[in-house]
Amino acid sequence: MIVKQNLMTLIKSISGIRGTIGGTIGDALTPIDIVKFTAAYARQLKMKFPGRDRYKVVVGRDARISGEMVDSIVSGTLMACGIDVVNAGLASTPTTEMAVRFENADGGIILTASHNPKQWNALKLLNEKGEFLTDAEGKALQQVAEAEDFEFLDVDALGTLVRKDFTQAHIDAVTNYPLVDLKAIREAKFKVVLDAINSVGGICMPALFKALGVECVTINGDPTGRFAHNPEPLPANLVGLSDAVVREKADLGVSVDPDVDRLAFICEDGVAFGEEYTLVAVADYVLSVRKGPTVSNISSSRALRDVTEAHGCRYYSCKVGEVNASTMMQEVGAVIGGEGNGGVIVPDLHYGRDALIGVALFLSNMAHKKLSATALRATFPDYFVSKNRIEMSDPAQIEAALDAVEKHFAGAVVNKMDGLRIDFESERKWFVLRKSNTEPIIRIYAEAPTEAVADALAQEVIRVING
Repeated sequence: MIVKQNLMTLIKSISGIRGTIGGTIGDALTPIDIVKFTAAYARQLKMKFPGRDRYKVVVGRDARISGEMVDSIVSGTLMACGIDVVNAGLASTPTTEMAVRFENADGGIILTASHNPKQWNALKLLNEKGEFLTDAEGKALQQVAEAEDFEFLDVDALGTLVRKDFTQAHIDAVTNYPLVDLKAIREAKFKVVLDAINSVGGICMPALFKALGVECVTINGDPTGRFAHNPEPLPANLVGLSDAVVREKADLGVSVDPDVDRLAFICEDGVAFGEEYTLVAVADYVLSVRKGPTVSNISSSRALRDVTEAHGCRYYSCKVGEVNASTMMQEVGAVIGGEGNGGVIVPDLHYGRDALIGVALFLSNMAHKKLSATALRATFPDYFVSKNRIEMSDPAQIEAALDAVEKHFAGAVVNKMDGLRIDFESERKWFVLRKSNTEPIIRIYAEAPTEAVADALAQEVIRVING
């Protein structure tokens, strides 16, 4: 039996402290929760760097409706703990990550629920490198929050607040990145349509395209936080973008999520390039000029492995979660990596998913090969992913589901790195079954060389679980 879970659940994971706005303590992300976790973060920061006279934290947010309210509480709480705040205001997640380094800060807090609907928000916590806290650091912070081991200072020791805009500094870093071929992009005279989902992409992406010399037509560009459609950049949610690309006779459609760390493309004929192929296309370009390992998580397309090996390089897989990808990339010295959800990580820029550098490298690939988006996509191996979910959060149920599925597919290659992944190497197909880091659900991803085989495999897994 599948037990449905109330979606207003406060979720604590490596992806941050996330919940819906409006509800009771423990069931939603309330102002009290925001104070507790922010104060715990401040406390942990001081324990990590003891004895300093001053501490500095960068705070940035996407444009969702609750953003200003959450920002006020987070910034005020940090100041109450004696932390100086550099407030980046409306800024993409990768911009805030880079701002931590620009400011030589001790950490950062990003206020975004990424692809989740408008009623959600979250605190994503960064270290002094602008990278997400590790799983161990996150669990230690939760213990501090639950113990309410906070330190609020007297009036003479309160932190200060300054406001700075880091968007142009981020754009400059992208356009100056050695593998971004500005000359080739400008000579190609690309025209793109941007779907900015009424968030911060409407601020940074048109400015980036202007710097790249790309003509940009923007839809859903007003950063009101009232998303024009489901904010996850999947083909079913991008019908308006597809129509606009064809109508405008554009070379490419570009979709970003509310905090601009995920990137998806629409080809010139209005057909989706494939979110899983965003990283594949960028990696193909990077590996053509810089050899080295690549990394993606176990839920990402096999196409990255195929392309990597075609370039004579080695592919590594990791657990799901941006921090896991960046950690593995550092361990193996990867030259490119990320996640198959459209998250591109370029390590010598910064260890975070970044749609700005992703689109600049994608356009560099198109310009170098002088190919349309459709023709570029045709150069990569075909795989189709069937993405499904079952609402479930009870640990015992999840464990029973994984056990049942593993027994049903006995004899296939089993990987328990993160949930359960089963590969059928001779048929070039696989599926993964794992608990989400961000929602009370089990995700079921299946991939195969044809859509019909991928769907059939996913449905077989679902039947086993329901049985």
